[in-house]
Amino acid sequence: MKNRFDLLIFDWDGTLIDSIDWIARCLQNASNNSRHDFPDYQAAKDVIGLSIERAIEALYPDANAVEVLDLVARYETAYFSKKISQDDLFSGVYEMLETLKQNGFKLAVATGKTREGLDEALNATKTRELFCITRCADETQSKPHPLMLHEIMQFTQIPSERTLMIGDSTHDLEMALNANIASIGVASGAHDSEQLKNYQPLHCFLHSTELLQHLCN
Repeated sequence: MKNRFDLLIFDWDGTLIDSIDWIARCLQNASNNSRHDFPDYQAAKDVIGLSIERAIEALYPDANAVEVLDLVARYETAYFSKKISQDDLFSGVYEMLETLKQNGFKLAVATGKTREGLDEALNATKTRELFCITRCADETQSKPHPLMLHEIMQFTQIPSERTLMIGDSTHDLEMALNANIASIGVASGAHDSEQLKNYQPLHCFLHSTELLQHLCN
């Protein structure tokens, strides 16, 4: 893969930061003291990567519009109750991002998080300056629609054939397919390698830090 790509677009949760369990628990607990059944843990993991509204709608299909807003608010209250730091990044991720940037790659984030959520995470992990652009689900289309990838490529002026998407969920890799760009799956978050391989990634790694040996050595 060396010399094939100029732009590396990362998903955030489950790819760069160890947050999937917390998000899934918050999605499940949104049903507390409501008429909705407590959802299955894997079902909660399966919707991570979608916009929060789409995730809630998928996880609670019988919720009406008012209930969706309420469930979103419950989720956000729980999610933001936990403060994160750079220590929440997967081991070696910060150093990997620094090395990739030093080697001339442009780095970006494409996430299902809200802008508020991502900004808080970037500040807490001190990673904001490593990325040239970030796109969030509440300012564009939700995954797996390819619009956020198109917007990143347009901003960087880097074509699709020089762009690589790295993500831990089927939503990430389906978005890459829809945008006609290459992808790498990482089995550190929402979905395992067998599920990710259904979306034709170049490779499936256990952790995103394995990129270094393929791109910089």
